[in-house]
This record gives sequence, structure tokens and C-alpha cells, in this order.
Amino acid sequence: MASMIFPCIFFVQYLAIASKSEAKVSAIIVFGDSSVDSGNNNFIPTIAKGNFEPYGRDFPGGTPTGRFCNGRLPPDFISKGFGLKPIIPAYLDPAFNISDFATGVCFASAATGYDNATADILKVIPLWKEVEYYKEYQKKLRAYLGDRAANEVISEALYVNSIGTNDFVENYYALPKRKSQFTVQQYEDFLIGIAENLVRQIYNLGARKLSLTGLPPMGCLPVQRKTNFHNPLKCLEERNKVALEFNGKLKATVAKLNKDLPRLKVFFADAYNLLFQLITKPSQSGFEVVEEGCRGTGLFETGILCNRHTPLTCPDANKYVFWDSIHPSQRTNKIISDQLVPLLKQLFA
Repeated sequence: MASMIFPCIFFVQYLAIASKSEAKVSAIIVFGDSSVDSGNNNFIPTIAKGNFEPYGRDFPGGTPTGRFCNGRLPPDFISKGFGLKPIIPAYLDPAFNISDFATGVCFASAATGYDNATADILKVIPLWKEVEYYKEYQKKLRAYLGDRAANEVISEALYVNSIGTNDFVENYYALPKRKSQFTVQQYEDFLIGIAENLVRQIYNLGARKLSLTGLPPMGCLPVQRKTNFHNPLKCLEERNKVALEFNGKLKATVAKLNKDLPRLKVFFADAYNLLFQLITKPSQSGFEVVEEGCRGTGLFETGILCNRHTPLTCPDANKYVFWDSIHPSQRTNKIISDQLVPLLKQLFA
């Protein structure tokens, strides 16, 4: 009898939270890569981890959770913005269970991509496996809440999807195989097809509110600037153009999906322009450094190459747009999230 009472109490609490929120969002459910991975890679055999110092330096308690950041990630801020919990737990973390995941869960895996071949490079979780974990989560949620309450959570959740940068930076531009098979435009189309299939898959599983994040200005990542030998420390404009081209195709796909699938609302999250503004006009937001991350020189310091034994960690990450050679700082994540949340609320009101 007691086991039936607790899920009911949770659902009443969820309804109370939802009624206070400007937009009814039951949970934040996350798919993607290191831009949103809250620690799943801690529990798989890969070197793509961030569960050691100085990662997490500005996270509550100064804990390195596996987030590739000095603190919180966008899904954490988005969840708080919708009146839910301030931290989205990783699905594979045994410290959490279905009661924790009922209002937010992360299936993302650092170093993964739309392309299965991208996940294979560092042996991380491919996107198809993230969807399989989501199916497993649904079964657990129904066992915990009952079908009716679980279906309500599933349909009213906001699904945050942030992925794609690794397909270019880690795969297409770094290794020969995909480059020999596709022109860059053909590879964009290949990835867009996978993105569309992802949305259709989770739509068929009950999702109705989705946010698809576009590519950032990947030519301006510190690691790209540092390897720009023709024009040192300048952004690689060719790669920024590819990001914009990809984003245009993704935005068109979002419009198509909104038209094709009944009751579906998909939001295109324009990560490019939001981050590019901070990079090109840093002083307007109180930043001082954009060419390199707080951690290291900006060259290859990410993951295992960004640890407490390597030198050069800045004292104040709030002055830096980037935390390491690839990933934004917590302050950047918050600024971007604070701009996205009102748009999401308006769409899902």
C-alpha cells in the first residue's frame, strides 16, 4: 500500500509545480553530447570523462560531476527556469533512481554525435542507445507512477536535444573516412536525416515538446583558433559557414516536423547567434577573454588533458566565455539559457 502512496504524492506535487509555472512542463529530458552530459560517461569505459578536478570547481559543493564545465550546464538552468529542480541527473548514475528522474533526466554522452561513427571514436554512447535508455526509462516511470500519470509526464516534458559539433570537429575534419565518403554538404544532409529521425522516434514514444539545438560557431572554439596556423587566434570562418549552413537546414527541418506531426511543437535553439554575440562582443556581457578557455592554453585542454596536475587554470572563470578548449563556462551557459527560457515558455504556454 505504501508503495502506491509515494508515487501519488509525487504526482500531486508535480501538478502543484506545473500550475505555478508559466508553461506546463513536467520534466526536462535530455539527449546529446558533452554540451549537456551531466555525468553518464562516468559509468562507461571511455576516456571522454570530466569527473575530476578542476571540472565542477564552481558546481554546488565544488564537485566534479562529469559535466564538462566549471559548473552547471544549460539543461540545469532551463529546468530551474521552468520551476523544476536546479540539477538534471545522469541516467546511469546509481546515486539517483526513478523518483529523481521523474522530473528530469539526462541520457547524453560526451563525445557522441548524430553519426554512430562519431560515438565509436572514443567508445561513448551512440544516439540510438540514448533512445534505448529513454525507452527503458519510460517503463520504469510507468511502474513508478502508473500509466496515466507517467503518460502525462512524458507528453508534457520538454525534450532538450544538443548534439552535432563532434560530428564535424572530432570526426569529419579530424579523420579521413567520412571526408572520403561525403562532401561537407552531403555530410550535413546525412546528419539532418538522423536528426529528423530522432524527433520522429521520440514523437512516436509520446514526446510533444522538443528543443533542437543548432551548431555553435565551431570555428571560434579555442581549440580551432589555436590550430588556425594561417591566421593565429582568429576564428576559422570556413567552419563557421558550415555551422550556419547546417543550422539553416536544421531550422527548415524543424518547420517541416511542426507541420507534419500533429500536436508536436519543436523549437530551434539558435546556439550559434547567442554564443557568437558573446564571442564578438564579450565586454557587453562582462567577459574579458574569448580566445582561450579558463583552463589551460586553449589548445587541447579538455577531458583528461584538463586535470589538476596540468597548469594554467584561471582564478575567475566568470571572465571567460569558455571553460576549456571546447566547452563554455558556467556563466556563458547561464546567459544563453536565460535568453532561451522565455522563448521556450512562450512556445509551450
